[in-house]
Amino acid sequence: MNIKPGDFDDPQIRELLRQHLQGMAETSPPGHSFALDLSGLQRPDVTFLSVWDGDTLLAIGAIKELATDHGELKSMRTRTDSLRRGTATAMLEALLDLARKRGYRRVSLETGSGEAFEPALALYRKHGFQSGDAFADYVGSDFNQFLHLDLA
Repeated sequence: MNIKPGDFDDPQIRELLRQHLQGMAETSPPGHSFALDLSGLQRPDVTFLSVWDGDTLLAIGAIKELATDHGELKSMRTRTDSLRRGTATAMLEALLDLARKRGYRRVSLETGSGEAFEPALALYRKHGFQSGDAFADYVGSDFNQFLHLDLA
């Protein structure tokens, strides 16, 4: 697996991002999907990575800087045919390594509830993320939940 910055002009990246946004819309109540679209991922405070096996895209993920010591995981998605191969773990570890290099003391994320979100929640919890309070501009609801990992 090769992890590198994502190229927004690559059709594989655009397609996986489209699938991600569609999946979030289908599994989230109206107004409760906060996935970043292409323009949101291209902001200067967002770093977007991709995982490849040769010429095949396996996964995407991003980290958004909330403050000089706090980052937020965004837009993590693995291709369906690449699940359970360690791809999501590789992406998560690359994003956490980047957070540590930047000196972040905390990494947070917002996600949903329900069966569709359980595999991602298991991955995050396996890596030490714990449930906690809303952060940034998020407002808690019966659907969304917030996880945090203290790095320092």
